[in-house]
Amino acid sequence: MNDTPKEPTPPLRDVSADAPENITEQPETPPESLILIDEHEEEVSVDGKTIRRRGIYLLPNLFTTAALFSGYYAVIAGINGKFEAAAIAISVAMILDGLDGRVARLTNTQSKFGAEYDSLADMVSFGVAPALVMFSWALSDLGKFGWTCSFIYVACAALRLARFNTQIDTADKNYFSGLASPAAAAVVAGTIWVCHDIGYVGNGIPFELAVVAGLMTGIAGFLMILNVPYHSFKGLDLRGRVPFVVMILVVVLFGLVMLDPAKILLAVAVLYALSGPATKVWTMLRAK
Repeated sequence: MNDTPKEPTPPLRDVSADAPENITEQPETPPESLILIDEHEEEVSVDGKTIRRRGIYLLPNLFTTAALFSGYYAVIAGINGKFEAAAIAISVAMILDGLDGRVARLTNTQSKFGAEYDSLADMVSFGVAPALVMFSWALSDLGKFGWTCSFIYVACAALRLARFNTQIDTADKNYFSGLASPAAAAVVAGTIWVCHDIGYVGNGIPFELAVVAGLMTGIAGFLMILNVPYHSFKGLDLRGRVPFVVMILVVVLFGLVMLDPAKILLAVAVLYALSGPATKVWTMLRAK
């Protein structure tokens, strides 16, 4: 047995006392997200309570994207001199634009994101595209008059859409204030389509026709910002039952459109564009 006494254990040294006093504890850095695009969040009202939901509805936004693509294709086709294809593309965008809103209402998938996306797509398809296609077709040889008419149309389309977005919660759903941008685009595209079918292309466009086309483009723009009512047809009930004869009328209507799509489109667009001022004048005369 070893009787050698054990050496005492030295006391533990407090190393924190040697640390500089000016060093403070740093907060934890959150891990960097692997997703470079932030998820969309939107406030919605459910049973009187405001909640936040993530993501977007796919189905109606697919129609909006298709309408946007059609408008973009119309611009490319117009630049390349394919004016008939450009007019048809704008017409297709009109159909898709009408479907996205109705699909959203029928499937209860309306959202603020969808409304804003639809408005931006409308600006391209029914604001920029018709003006650029018209400019490429007939207005480029008119100098400042040509591009001024084209710009007036684009600016009025932007003003029309901005006003619509600010009044979307208070305006009467059955009426538009001013000509809707798809209808104005139908007037412009229909004119190009009909004249192309007649043979007015390139150097074959008379100077007088180019001037009339420029004036018509500017007038279509001003109709979009006039304070005149246009029926929106949003009150049509597509889910209810209708008499059998209505289906027969729809088939006949399709047949008439197929006879001459360009002229039918232009005739319907012009009649609808004139219906607003005509209704306003009739209302003023009856008030007297």
